[in-house]
Amino acid sequence: MRAARLIKMVLLLQARPSMTAAELAGELEVSERTITRDAQALSEAGVPVYADRGRTGGYRLIGGYRTRLTGLGRSEAEALFLSGVPGALREMGLEDAASAARLKVSAALMPSLRDASQNASQRFHLDAPGWFKETSAPELLPLLADAVWDDRLVTARYRREDTEVERELEPYGLVLKAGVWYLCARVPDTGSFRVYRIDRFTAVAGGEDRFVRDEEFDLPGFWEERAAQFARAILRSEVVVRLSEAGVRQLPYATDSVSTREALEGASAPDGEGWVTLTLAVENDMVAYTQLMSLGPEAEVLEPATLRERFTEAARRMADRYE
Repeated sequence: MRAARLIKMVLLLQARPSMTAAELAGELEVSERTITRDAQALSEAGVPVYADRGRTGGYRLIGGYRTRLTGLGRSEAEALFLSGVPGALREMGLEDAASAARLKVSAALMPSLRDASQNASQRFHLDAPGWFKETSAPELLPLLADAVWDDRLVTARYRREDTEVERELEPYGLVLKAGVWYLCARVPDTGSFRVYRIDRFTAVAGGEDRFVRDEEFDLPGFWEERAAQFARAILRSEVVVRLSEAGVRQLPYATDSVSTREALEGASAPDGEGWVTLTLAVENDMVAYTQLMSLGPEAEVLEPATLRERFTEAARRMADRYE
C-alpha cells in the first residue's frame, strides 16, 4: 500500500512543477504528516525530492529527475479509456486504476503537454444520470464489472416479477443508461444474448471459469438494436390527438421519442385553427393520460372514447377547482 502511494507521489511531482503538502495529501488521501514522512523516505531512497519552505513553498523534483515507472498495466490502460465518465469509474471500482493511468500518461508527456488532461477535463464533462433523479450504484456492480473485464462466467440470481431466477451467464458488457446500469450477457444454455437491470440482481457468484468471447459481438450495436426493440415493444396502444402549434413543440418532452417521431411524421395538415391530428403509440391509457395531461389545453384527445371521457372529467374538475 505504501509502495503504491510513494510511486503515485513521484508521478504527481513529475507531472507538476511543484505541489504543497496539502495538495499532495488531498490527492493521496493521507495526512500532511504522512506526506512529510513519505518525502523523507523517497529522499533516502535516492529520489531527489526537495522541500521549499515558506507560505508559497512545496515539494518538487530537482535535477530533471524522471521515473521510469510509467508503464501502464492492463487494468490502468482499460480504465483510461473510461476516464471521461468519472461517476461510472467510481461505481465500477476503477477510479484508482484510472487515476494511476492518467498520472503515468502525464509523466510520459513532454512538459509542454502535461496540462492537456486538465485542459480537457475543464472543458468537457459527461453527466450520465437524468435530471431530477437520485441514483445509486448497484451493490453487485463492481463484482460484475470484474467478471466483464476477465471474461469470467457468473451464476446470478435476479428478480423476475414475483419470483427469483438463478442462471449461469457470460457477462459481455455493461451499459449505463440515464443513471441505470444494465448487463448485456449471453446465456450458455441457449446461446442467446439478453439484457438485465443490475439493480434487480440479488446475488452474483463468480468462479475461475472463463468463457470464449464471440469476437463479432458489438456492444454499442447490440444495445442500440435492443433499446429500439424495447421501446417499440412497450408501445401496445394508440391514441388519436389534436395538437396546437405549442402542443406539437411540447410533445417530444412529454412522450417517448420513437412514438413522437412516428406520430409527427404521419400528422395531418394543420386545420383552420392551426391544429394537427395525429395517432400516437403509447404504453397504455394510464401512461397516455399522465403524458398528455402535461400538455394542458394544447392537446385534445379524440380516441379512444374512454380516455377522452377521462380528460373531460379532469377538465371539469380542474375548472371547478379554479373557480
